[in-house]
Amino acid sequence: MSDKCVLNGVSLSIEDVVQVAYNYKLVELSPQAIVDVDRAAAAVQQMLDNGEIVYGVTTGFGAFKDRIISIDQVEELQRNILLSHAVGTGPLFDTPTTRAIMLIRANTLAAGHSGIRSNTLNTLIAMLNHRVHPRIPKKGSLGASGDLAPLAHMALPLIGEGEAEYEGVMLTGALAMEKAGLKTIVLAAKEGLALTNGTSVMCAQGALSVQWAEMLSHTADVAGCLSLEALHGTLRAFDPRIHALRPHPRQVECASYLLKLLDGSEYTRPHDPTNVQDAYTLRCIPQVHGAIRDAIAYSRWVIEIELNSVTDNPLIFFDEQGKVDVISGGNFHGEPIAIAMDYLAIALTELGNISERRTMRLTDDVSNAHVLPAFLTRDGGLNSGFMITQYTAAALTTENKILAHPASVDTIPTSKNVEDHVSMGNTACIKASEILTNVEHILAIELISAAQGIDFRREIHGEAAKMGKGTGPVYQLIRSQVPFISRDVYLYPLVESVKNLIHSGMVEQSIMKAFQ
Repeated sequence: MSDKCVLNGVSLSIEDVVQVAYNYKLVELSPQAIVDVDRAAAAVQQMLDNGEIVYGVTTGFGAFKDRIISIDQVEELQRNILLSHAVGTGPLFDTPTTRAIMLIRANTLAAGHSGIRSNTLNTLIAMLNHRVHPRIPKKGSLGASGDLAPLAHMALPLIGEGEAEYEGVMLTGALAMEKAGLKTIVLAAKEGLALTNGTSVMCAQGALSVQWAEMLSHTADVAGCLSLEALHGTLRAFDPRIHALRPHPRQVECASYLLKLLDGSEYTRPHDPTNVQDAYTLRCIPQVHGAIRDAIAYSRWVIEIELNSVTDNPLIFFDEQGKVDVISGGNFHGEPIAIAMDYLAIALTELGNISERRTMRLTDDVSNAHVLPAFLTRDGGLNSGFMITQYTAAALTTENKILAHPASVDTIPTSKNVEDHVSMGNTACIKASEILTNVEHILAIELISAAQGIDFRREIHGEAAKMGKGTGPVYQLIRSQVPFISRDVYLYPLVESVKNLIHSGMVEQSIMKAFQ
């Protein structure tokens, strides 16, 4: 792996985004990107020198597209777009998301179709490398004409305005740049528009959400397997012959993976003619989790395309003879991301739904045919055991169902009805992230409950009974943080500790290590 993330506008990956966002990997422009960027910037300057009328360069924006701006006001126009558009509201994006936004915006501009100067673009990259993180409120983007408000907040410190966090302290944009040893800039023609007009905020959230969803999908598979062991379930429903007759690829993959996780388990039920099948939440894991894998894969496909797309407007093109053409279009429209993130949100809600139902079965002695005691406690009545953990999971799943209503089916006209259809993609991304957080907690509750159930099963099978090749290490990981609960204790920190194991990737890593 390279020690730097080199931007050229065409090869950025989700894994690159994760490395820069979370691990502070350094970023630089490729030599060819510098050439391409400066070529487009020179073309913009030539248009100015020729007195050409170009949208966003010598005109106003949106409904003001017919207002001509004089040459001596071009720099003021670009500064004004940042100041006037920076009207976001709500909580701030966290540092990893902010860094992902900056990275993706830089990569879009690096393609050389936006008209920004390489010096301006390198200043944005220097902010990233020196950890100057702009203050970006989450809300205010309609997801069409790009993410105007949040991207304006991102760009303000470049001109010494707005606010930015540096070394853990929120400062004015000017002071943050000064302390980091960076010079602010005066925007040239087209640069304010290039910085604010595009899908980088949606795309950043989407990239991090896809990576997060993939991790939770793997965690949900092992949680389901642990629950199956705790409930003395059967592996018969995962037989590859069943799934070959309904060959959705990720259903087939999921069934195979579950068998791999449970390989060697002595906690599963052999074929029993009097008890041939389990409840749907165990029996249908491949069908449900497989469909969720499909949604995650689709979201990855969309985001990987978007990462290397040019999404501002207008765009600058050159023919083989070097002749310049400037075309206004709609690549800033966030519909592809909006639909993908809505699809992801629906799928993740289902991941939480089926997990919560498995937790219910673990805690309901009637539903589990008294394989486990009510609420996973020996002395019920005096102790409530895991009664209220299931309540919490139920509350979170209900919240997810509300959040899963698709944002992309809504639209509202803006800018005097010129921008008359919007994607609401940023809202779709925010909702998907909230659902991910809820699902992480739902899965933590299932993992703790399943581990408690395994310990009750050990009273029957004995301490020496083997768990699955993949489930055993995860059980041990949980038990490193959460002991068997013999009487009521303060459960909140225990749930949080397992949630942190999931979020850190340790659950997923423990599975991967088991199969090395």
